[in-house]
Amino acid sequence: MVRKIEMKNLTCSNCIAKVERRTSRLPYVNSASFNYANQVLLVDFKDDYDENKALKEIKAIVDVLEDNIITHYYETMVEEKKSNFFYEYRFVIFGMLLILFTFSAFRIIPVFNNIFGTSIAPLNDFLKDIFYWVGYLFLISKLLILQIRGIKNFNIFNENTLMIIATFAAMWIGKYEESTAVVILYSFGEHLQNRAVQKSKNEISSLVDLKVDYANVLIDNKVVIKDPMQVKIGDVIVVKNGERIPMDGKIVLGSTSLNTSELTGEAKLKTVHVNDKVLSGNINVGDVIHIEVTQEYENSTLAKIIDLIENATNKKSKREMFITKFAKVYTPIVVGLAGLLIVYGLIFNIVNIEDYIYRAAIFLVISCPCSLVLSVPLSYYAGIGTAAKHGILFKGSQYLHAITEVELIALDKTGTLTYGDFFVKEYSNMETLMLAASIERYSNHPIAKAIVEHNNYPIYQVENVKEIPGYGITGEVDGKVLMAGSKKYFEKNGIELDAEKLPLGSYTFVALDSQYIGYIVVRDELKETSMQTVRDFTKEYDTVMLTGDNENSARDIALQLGGIEYYSELLPEEKLAKFNDIRTNSVSLFVGDGINDAPLLKNADIGVSLGSATDLAIEVSDVIIINNDIRLLNKAIKIAKKTRRLSAENIVFSLAVKIIFLGMSAVGFMWMWLSIFADVGVAILCVLNALRVIYQKKYLNDKA
Repeated sequence: MVRKIEMKNLTCSNCIAKVERRTSRLPYVNSASFNYANQVLLVDFKDDYDENKALKEIKAIVDVLEDNIITHYYETMVEEKKSNFFYEYRFVIFGMLLILFTFSAFRIIPVFNNIFGTSIAPLNDFLKDIFYWVGYLFLISKLLILQIRGIKNFNIFNENTLMIIATFAAMWIGKYEESTAVVILYSFGEHLQNRAVQKSKNEISSLVDLKVDYANVLIDNKVVIKDPMQVKIGDVIVVKNGERIPMDGKIVLGSTSLNTSELTGEAKLKTVHVNDKVLSGNINVGDVIHIEVTQEYENSTLAKIIDLIENATNKKSKREMFITKFAKVYTPIVVGLAGLLIVYGLIFNIVNIEDYIYRAAIFLVISCPCSLVLSVPLSYYAGIGTAAKHGILFKGSQYLHAITEVELIALDKTGTLTYGDFFVKEYSNMETLMLAASIERYSNHPIAKAIVEHNNYPIYQVENVKEIPGYGITGEVDGKVLMAGSKKYFEKNGIELDAEKLPLGSYTFVALDSQYIGYIVVRDELKETSMQTVRDFTKEYDTVMLTGDNENSARDIALQLGGIEYYSELLPEEKLAKFNDIRTNSVSLFVGDGINDAPLLKNADIGVSLGSATDLAIEVSDVIIINNDIRLLNKAIKIAKKTRRLSAENIVFSLAVKIIFLGMSAVGFMWMWLSIFADVGVAILCVLNALRVIYQKKYLNDKA
């Protein structure tokens, strides 16, 4: 059973990985993954767990690592106390005032000594040491408390360890002003860093702020406000101008215009009337409408989108996982190198050992990995949020990363490249149409629906209907076997066809008691957006079309798309086999929308489904394009490349600054107060850089 546990105020980047690892080791937990952006731990519990005991033990894990963390199950409302800066940093503020007093007072005392001709230098030095140490202990108290808790739980190496060792060493060798200045700057920098991270999360969350708080339910001609979770299928809800549709449904009264940009990224308005289906999340910008609910809130489009976005970073990219592993071993290595620097001084230059201790202290301050651990996950979450704003849903940052490595793109035809809105172009005789319509009304296939809608003749009563996906459908009429389906279906059953010189289109053949009756030709139109998009793909990727349609129809579409490679008349299992034949060791991507595409969507490295796809196709796919526009796949790739580039910039910039500063500190050309920039300064800059994917618009244009 998967449960969400919210952990408000958990900002320690190193702590997050430890929370994941330690929670996963609990005997009643299968796995745990932390979503940094919304501060939720997703825990997969075993069936026999005690939820109260589990929450208590997980809260204990967190409290050991960080103070003031509000830990509770996601569905449980907890009142959050407002953070008070002066209360939270009271010891730091008191210590800072004491340090300032000490610094000022013991600069003034020598002046009085000169005036009165007396000297109390020994007492001055002793009191100065006491005041500085007391002030330092106040400044460092919060870090000391966390470190003591950590040691009790074998959590020794972290950023607190680095800061405490470094500043204590500086105090020990008499660098009072620098040591205390570093703690003050570190505390202030941590506050700024937390503010920057919180602002970043707010910016990202605002991209996909789709939640609805209430629904207007019509009961006995009165409007009653209810929680969306309380609304049932069949209830009628009233949506007024400016309100967001809370759940999926069908309009039963009124007509209006809908702003669909929140779901699709397009600013165009959509006009809807009675009997039109509407999706939750769209905003009513016209007249009042009444909607009959067809999906409960938890199964609605809106709820699924919110859940996808909130949990998107639980499937981490290779880069995120590498940074997590890197940070785990990084701190102990740095502490060891700082120790070696002191050992070197003891062996080769013991006279100046204090200088080597000072260098080692600076070395520790510089080396904190926060900028990497913070900015890389934030970059990917910003990319996922930006994609969602434009109607592209990634089910995990691993897919956002992987899509940048794609070399093969395979495309389904019907409903993906074409509209999927079939119309009957020709049929051989009236009996063929009557028989086909009689049995096709039991199928949900788009071709079947087109045949049923076109028929105006009486229909037969059909029994024992059975549909074979990819082939056709069969049943009984007055004890005779009625078949309607593809050429392969008829050949498989040994029925000869008179299918010479058929017009261009998709065919449905009809037979009764193994006797061929006739054919129906249906057509589908290529989407205008498909032509240019596919031609753009062919310039950079191996692009191929896989379809179950006949050779003539497939060839016609392929030629309109610029003569791309195609394979026709493929059954679902043959599609999968053909895809595996043409794929290489590179990353492969498949785009589809039908139930027949589900195996291939699941098998491909990245499966992309369209918003009109079947529930099964959406379930197994890795990326969802809500508004069925194939152009958005190109935009998704551009957003992903931008995100990957930003995360790479953060890694290179962070490591470059740290390596340069570490080298300078090792040779003694560095000051401790400046080392704070290499820690929190770099972290803040990397966090802000991660947000550029939200504000830069290049990926919306032709150039990525």
